[in-house]
Amino acid sequence: MEPDNGAVLAAALTRPVCVLGLGLIGGSLLRAAVDAGRDAWGASASETTIEKARADGYDVADTVAEAVRRAADADALIVVAVPLTSMDDVLAVVGKEAPDARLTDVTSVKEPVREAVDRWAAGARFVGGHPMTGTEFSGWDAGSLQLFHDKVWVVATDDDTDLDVWTDVVALALACGATVVPAASDEHDVAVARISHLPHLLAAVLAAVGADGGELALALAAGSFADGTRVAATRPELTAAMCEGNRAALLAALDDALGRLGAARGSLASTGGLLSTLTAGHDGRSTLEAARLDRRELRIDVSGTPAERLEAMRELGRSGGRIIGWTAEALDEAAPPEE
Repeated sequence: MEPDNGAVLAAALTRPVCVLGLGLIGGSLLRAAVDAGRDAWGASASETTIEKARADGYDVADTVAEAVRRAADADALIVVAVPLTSMDDVLAVVGKEAPDARLTDVTSVKEPVREAVDRWAAGARFVGGHPMTGTEFSGWDAGSLQLFHDKVWVVATDDDTDLDVWTDVVALALACGATVVPAASDEHDVAVARISHLPHLLAAVLAAVGADGGELALALAAGSFADGTRVAATRPELTAAMCEGNRAALLAALDDALGRLGAARGSLASTGGLLSTLTAGHDGRSTLEAARLDRRELRIDVSGTPAERLEAMRELGRSGGRIIGWTAEALDEAAPPEE
């Protein structure tokens, strides 16, 4: 997508980055931003994390407030990379030290973060983000330069989106090796309830049921059990914050799942047949594989008013499209004039 003018894109391609929170996602983001040539620094509430990051050669401020003040002076993009339970405290610092900051986040829910920004940093130019990646591990040591490579990074595309900051966030995601899916915040939350948050709950239940089967069951556990329970190894408090932050959408997805499990139980108890349930699951998995293989080049019309452009981008996301880079024309426009 081409921004309104080359100056916006030129600034976005080199904008400094301040990462608040240096766990798995934030730590990986700091690494990736530096690797992409950005001026980037971070902050953490953990002294141990600060020491580890500095020992690895990364620029880490002594406090969150110090990092945010530096971001204000540099007109940097601030990325909040803390759990939802710590969001209010960090945003309060942003609101105090950089009230009109360029701001994004990497949290797995978007509407609750928008509401928190309105409470604590209402003057910030906020555009939400969510890299669809991660592992069951956490902390600075779990971070990786490659965490975002070839992964999807959702960039919130709501009616009130600041298109300049939206360009900043997209540019950062692409620089980290991701592709971008534009989506409205509420539509994002409904979608991730089904493909991220519900799987975490089902993994927890499956792991508990398996463990309750005793030593023999665990001795026989193989690939299907390991694959189905991998994310249950995530720290429970992180999963709880994620799922509880998306309560309404997750309840709807959970009701759907419970209804299907109830139907499967009824069929098994009455006729002994599970074919309908298993066929629907097989078809769903086949649809997923087909979507992953379908990487058509999609072009959209991004002319018109900002509202029309934003709706075009949302429709791109709804149709399975992604932003994979900037057009040659946009990059030419953003290039500095030759001496």
